[in-house]
This record gives sequence, C-alpha cells and structure tokens, in this order.
Amino acid sequence: MLKIENLSVHYGMIQAVRDVSFEVNQGEIVSLIGANGAGKTTILRTISGLNQPSKGTITFEGAPIQKKAPRRIVAQGISQVPEGRHVFPGLTVLENLEMGAYLRKDNDIQKDYEHVYEKFPILKERLNQDASTLSGGEQQMLAMGRALMSKPRLLLLDEPSMGLAPIFIQEIFNIIQEIQKQGTTVLLIEQNAKMALSIADRGYVLETGKVVLSGTGQELLESEEVKKAYLGG
Repeated sequence: MLKIENLSVHYGMIQAVRDVSFEVNQGEIVSLIGANGAGKTTILRTISGLNQPSKGTITFEGAPIQKKAPRRIVAQGISQVPEGRHVFPGLTVLENLEMGAYLRKDNDIQKDYEHVYEKFPILKERLNQDASTLSGGEQQMLAMGRALMSKPRLLLLDEPSMGLAPIFIQEIFNIIQEIQKQGTTVLLIEQNAKMALSIADRGYVLETGKVVLSGTGQELLESEEVKKAYLGG
C-alpha cells in the first residue's frame, strides 16, 4: 500500500532521514520505533506532504505522492494524527470533527460521525464544548476522530500515547486495533516501544535517521538489541 524507497530529508544542512526504505501492506499495523531525534516524525510529515524529501520516492497504492500537496494526499486516503494532538482551539468538538471531513462530498458523512461517536463516546457528550477544554486523553481521541472523518485508507499516528495517563493509553491502543480490524491500515510512531510492537504486525527501528532493524512485532519484542535499547531489558 505504501512504499518508501531511499528516502532522505534535510532541514537546511542537517540530514534528519538517511536513505530510509520500508513498506506498509494493506491491513497492517506497522510501528516505527526509535529515540527522540531518530527521524520518525520527519518521515510521517514527509509522507503527508508537509516536508519535501531531498531524495527518494514515496508510493501510495502504486502512484508516487512525494511531490503532491498535503490536501491532495489527504484526498487520496492518507490522514495524519500529529504529535501533540493539535486540536483547533476556539472550535467545538463537533467543529473539529467537521474539519476532518472538509474535503468530502459523499453522502456517508453523517454515518461516519456516528462511527466516531461509537469509538469515542466521550466526544458525543462534549460536542458543543471548546476542544481546548478537553483533557489530554480526550483531545487525543478528538484528533483521532477528526482524522477518521476524512475516511482514510491509511492512518498515520504520531506518538498517540504521549503525555497520557495509563488508563487512556490502554484505551487508545485498543481503539487503534479496532480501527485496523475495521479495515484501515495504520502506520504508528510511538515512544512506548513495548505497546507499539505488541499490536504491530511488523516494525522498524530507526536510529539517527536510518532503519537499523526490522521484523515482525513479536520478533522485535524478543530482540536483545531492542530489549536493551527500548524495553529496559
């Protein structure tokens, strides 16, 4: 579904991503793990069209997308939940969800609101509340619901558990698995390597902008290198 080949990204003279190649098959959860500064967020931003690669290709469903504008990438079926959630303050929960559907012209929008409320019942209770007044966990649910309103075939999740209480973290990961079971492919970036790999079909380990290890989620959980570097083992 998604193929990254020899991707390099620079910020001025600084190279953040170095010749990265990986792929995401339809229906999978694929996790990218690595320390802060490893290049994980840069990769997601580049897939979304927010950063431009200095080298390499990004192919989605057989077509190159690395030169497309972000709105065209969303229209093709890729939606991102950014690190830090970035809900729209001053807009209600409902208005934030409406922003997620702004490119859609089909007749299923109302049905998809209902699907979001089923996954995140708290959002239905808070529809007319300013998004900035929600708790961190509720804002994460809103950011995910907003992304789902674009009806993505590929969902990019950037650090969904960051700053959340443990009870919210488990709930978010349960919902990620539910989203996958309902047919959406997921590319997940997550500092909580144990949680990320435990739900992943496959994973890649990034260090200083390069892929240094890959395998199934279970293989990486059992890897001595991964245990030592990311799992405290």
